[in-house]
Amino acid sequence: METILEQQRRHHEERERLIDSMVKELLHKKPGHRENINSEYRLKMLLDNFMDSTSKLQELYEDKDGQRKEEVQALSGPNEFSEFYSRLKSIKDFYRRHPNEISVPMSVEFEELTKMRENPTEELSNLVQFTDEEGYGKYLDLHECYEKYVNLKGIEKIDYISYLSTFDHLFDISRERKNADYRRYVEALLEYLSNYITRVKPLHDIDVELEDARKEFEIQWENNTFPGWPKETGSALTNVGAHLELSAFSSWEELASLGLDRLKSALMALGLKCGGTLEERAQRLFSTKGEASLDPNLLAKNNKNKKIGKGKDMEKQKDIARLESQVYRLAELVTSQRLSTKENVQRKQARTEGERGDSDADASASESDDDDDNEVPYNPKNLPLGWDGKPIPYWLYKLHGLNISYNCEICGNFTYKGPKAFQRHFAEWRHAHGMRCLGIPNTAHFANVTQIEDALALWEKLKTQKQAERWQPEQEEEFEDSLGNVVNRKTYEDLKRQGLL
Repeated sequence: METILEQQRRHHEERERLIDSMVKELLHKKPGHRENINSEYRLKMLLDNFMDSTSKLQELYEDKDGQRKEEVQALSGPNEFSEFYSRLKSIKDFYRRHPNEISVPMSVEFEELTKMRENPTEELSNLVQFTDEEGYGKYLDLHECYEKYVNLKGIEKIDYISYLSTFDHLFDISRERKNADYRRYVEALLEYLSNYITRVKPLHDIDVELEDARKEFEIQWENNTFPGWPKETGSALTNVGAHLELSAFSSWEELASLGLDRLKSALMALGLKCGGTLEERAQRLFSTKGEASLDPNLLAKNNKNKKIGKGKDMEKQKDIARLESQVYRLAELVTSQRLSTKENVQRKQARTEGERGDSDADASASESDDDDDNEVPYNPKNLPLGWDGKPIPYWLYKLHGLNISYNCEICGNFTYKGPKAFQRHFAEWRHAHGMRCLGIPNTAHFANVTQIEDALALWEKLKTQKQAERWQPEQEEEFEDSLGNVVNRKTYEDLKRQGLL
């Protein structure tokens, strides 16, 4: 039998090893979303074991049954050597009776945590459970809550994407619509959010969040500042009648002098019974003088029922508002998942029917396994990525001629994949900048010219042609002399200088 001191030593060792394992787990690099969640679950397991070992160690130190004190006295008493050898003899006798018994050191147990980190799927498959729509905790799956919402009476029908943006806008719903069906809807929404956060963030203490939300709600409810529940302006128990100041009357006989109608009006204003004779009415009204609370026996029957009913209604409304406050708090914790869910739903709706049918079969496997574990898709041929983030098919790659490379020296030996990209680049900034550096205009004459030497030669040829096509006044301008002879300008000026005209 293991001694109490040995149990304490073992618990101390276990706590130290657990702390060391938690530190290593925190420092371990997590390549993706899936590994982050698995790491939190492993930390949760280690933390639970640490708390369990700590509670057991505390019980041993408290020594409520006094066994630890007796054991310490036996070891430190006058017969400590005999106690030591007797315990050693019992240990030897045990292993003599059980020769095949092996004592597994605690270090071996903690080596299994490394194996769990290397292969988390088998170890955590029973703990980490998500639906296909949730994508291993990346997205929300509010379809059931959405169906309950659209089936509420008097609620405006909206699509699922709009619901993802406004599912926590419960304050926009009028309090008249917040009945028993609405309460069941809010309870279902709160249950899903709390369950989802517990699965996505196992280290997060959701009970503390809900308790803080309750305390904050109580303060807001008392101050009538809770959103969606404005303070009532009128009272359902308003009574018809005029109040009467009783401080001016010293006896019920003085009240009786006011008459039946005036006493009835004063009794109705207080919600009291207004029947009976003049004396009974006066005595009933005078009995309320100086009283902080009214006698329930004097209240009118309808007024009693109204007060009881209103008290129950207010309690029901407060319970619904308390649930709403918890939904508000939990919705703040899933803000990033909500945005990712909206993008995912919009991306799915943008697919065609064929694309949706092909991708739905392996959507969870491709998104949660490949993308999360590796983050870089398998692409040995370096194919371009498609709309889904995966490499396009190789036949489509060859169909568009993307396997053909075009090199442009003017663009700094930049390589273009496919004829479409090559033809388009002549009008883009990189090619235009290279032509500008060469002092050549980027015109249609230089289409498909990629070598600097060819571009310069073509530019010289174009300049020569332009020079040849340019109009020369000396050779082409015509003049006529007095006899009607037509000559060019140069000949005309020479004849004129010689005086032959």
